[in-house]
Amino acid sequence: MSLVNGHRRVVVTGVGLVTAAGNSTEETWASVVAARSAVTRVSGFDPSGFASQIAAEIKDYRATDYMDARDVRRNDRMVQYAANCTNQCLRGVDLDGLDRNRVGVVIGSGVGGISTFEDQHSVMLNRGPDRVSPFFIPMMISDMASGYVSIAHGLRGPNYATVSACASGGNAIADAVLLIKAGIADAMVTGGTEAAVTPMSLAGFCALKALSRRNDEPERASRPFDRDRDGFVLGEGAGILLLESLEHARQRGATILGEIAGIGLSGDAYHITSPAPNGDGAIRAMAMALSDAGMQPSDIEYINAHGTSTQLNDPSETAAVKAVFGESAHDVMVSSTKSMIGHLLGAAAAVELIFCVLAIRDGVIPPTINLEHPDPECDLDYVPNQARTRRIDVALSNAFGFGGHNVSIIVKRYQPGD
Repeated sequence: MSLVNGHRRVVVTGVGLVTAAGNSTEETWASVVAARSAVTRVSGFDPSGFASQIAAEIKDYRATDYMDARDVRRNDRMVQYAANCTNQCLRGVDLDGLDRNRVGVVIGSGVGGISTFEDQHSVMLNRGPDRVSPFFIPMMISDMASGYVSIAHGLRGPNYATVSACASGGNAIADAVLLIKAGIADAMVTGGTEAAVTPMSLAGFCALKALSRRNDEPERASRPFDRDRDGFVLGEGAGILLLESLEHARQRGATILGEIAGIGLSGDAYHITSPAPNGDGAIRAMAMALSDAGMQPSDIEYINAHGTSTQLNDPSETAAVKAVFGESAHDVMVSSTKSMIGHLLGAAAAVELIFCVLAIRDGVIPPTINLEHPDPECDLDYVPNQARTRRIDVALSNAFGFGGHNVSIIVKRYQPGD
């Protein structure tokens, strides 16, 4: 059995993506590497009365390509996205050859089936309580992405959801890693999913004054670390990974895309929406991930930043990176892919960790677009406006959520001889 510090090693053997940039992993990755913005004016409903009228919406999506038509009707879009991504990351896996009692599912979602909630609330008000769908509750609750994936593939191991706002997908992945390391599961389907481009969701974030109002230039609205940033852009989609113990992956001859080297978890204990101004929680999460990985800051070559394009997050995260990385802070490449696909809330951490895996696989660092006028407080190497070709072996992904939830995950190139 392959052990690190007395625990089983955990590797990535499958990934799946659905974002506004593409309905598959390779479509999304190609768009991000090409530095294309997927942000447009909202088209799913009339946004005219909203302060922010833009989002990174998924378009031309046919759920029936991935689910039975009856299941589509009975599941919220956040479940549909997770189902698609799971199909991608399980492609080629012989599930019949596995002990499905030891393959689990943990998928996070920040707001769950909010579109279902809005739709059925309207039904109740306009047509009466007896017309509310009997599927309202199972379609609305956040755990149903995990539940559906488990049912669809007969995965009977640990099964639940994580809800920690924008860190939800990161907490799901961290939990999956811990379950495998502890020997409770051999493999886990894990990640995050979100379908929150809805009227109420958009209205709520507008009320918080958290969203960009650059309605005339949607593609330039998300601009992390830029002096002229004015808020984040709401996005939607999912990112799902298949994690396995190294021994389990080797036994079935799986292609290994990377190894989860370290995880770090912390709480700010500061404010319901604002990050600690000194970056304390982020500092502790990154430091814990490094300690768990047995690495030094100088070992990290790329950071996929939380990088929301808000006034508070970007300098706070920059300060935290400087505090942890010290002299090597200006040597590490940092980028925010939210500049292209928006902020996917509970799915963000999973999508961005997958980008780290793909960056290691392909030797390409995704850029931070719209970085035209750097904020003096944000002075790291943010890979501005154009992807960078560079072999990297170790990457770190950050996710910080409302409520002070912080998750940092380190992934490294798998070395068979280790």
